[in-house]
Amino acid sequence: MTDQMHVIVVMAPSGALVNRVLIENAVSAVQGQVVEAHRVAVPVSLADHREVVKFLIDCPDPEKLSAQLRQLSDEHGADIALQSRLSRCRPYGLAVFDMDSTLISCEVIDELARVAGVGAEVAEITDRAMRGELDFDESFRTRLALLEGLDAGAVDELADQLPVQSGLSEMATTLKARGLKLAIFSGGFIPIAERLKSDYGFDHVVANELEIRGGKVTGKVVPPIVNREYKAEALGALASRLGIHTEHCIAVGDGANDLSMMALAGLGVAFHAKPAVRAASPIEITHIGLDGVCYLMGHEGEFAAA
Repeated sequence: MTDQMHVIVVMAPSGALVNRVLIENAVSAVQGQVVEAHRVAVPVSLADHREVVKFLIDCPDPEKLSAQLRQLSDEHGADIALQSRLSRCRPYGLAVFDMDSTLISCEVIDELARVAGVGAEVAEITDRAMRGELDFDESFRTRLALLEGLDAGAVDELADQLPVQSGLSEMATTLKARGLKLAIFSGGFIPIAERLKSDYGFDHVVANELEIRGGKVTGKVVPPIVNREYKAEALGALASRLGIHTEHCIAVGDGANDLSMMALAGLGVAFHAKPAVRAASPIEITHIGLDGVCYLMGHEGEFAAA
């Protein structure tokens, strides 16, 4: 019976209509049973913006249930995660985050391209690359070349006004309080990632170097390019250096170039992700903010009455 024990986490933004009956009906449809349910406390700063409820269930067919819950999520505008109870007891020690469209709600290269007057052209390439339709390295070279001649001051200006995602501060504070190391692995650029590191207490940064000469962006690539393979290798290397098994790592991202590191980690989370990434990820956060990552981490003794 223990192997069948799972947890459903419903993370609903204000106004989402997801109630206990909907969850119970979905569980019953796969011959499962809700054992217990309770509301989860959210940070005071976000209390008016979301409601989180966890259900302990006995479920003989989690794969079939997962498909039903994803449909409910899309229909009702709430994030619904299905996890084995055992997975929620992992002692996570490292959380790695993509930056563009994950920690911040923009693509840095698109914003720089807009200043350079080539915004629409670059944004289209970025979108296709993130959906996995283009080779990431080649698309990166193409986009970067279009930035040639951009004043380097545009990078600093963007760093000063980064549009961070909802829940970033609460998430970073919570994970660090739990003893996790935090890292940014980005196909974006080092100066922006370093600003986030400084502002929110991240411990490590892996990102692309933006070559600047004479106060201007050269448009040339400084190898290595932080692509899908590089991110996964960097996760393995950092975890090893910290003495943390990759099963005890969390990886969060939105694009196709994040899939390998998400698959390597014990907990991979698709955050406000592209369709192909959502389809490949059993756990996703689409309707609330980055604090959602915290609700996916349980601890020994949770639902003790079970």
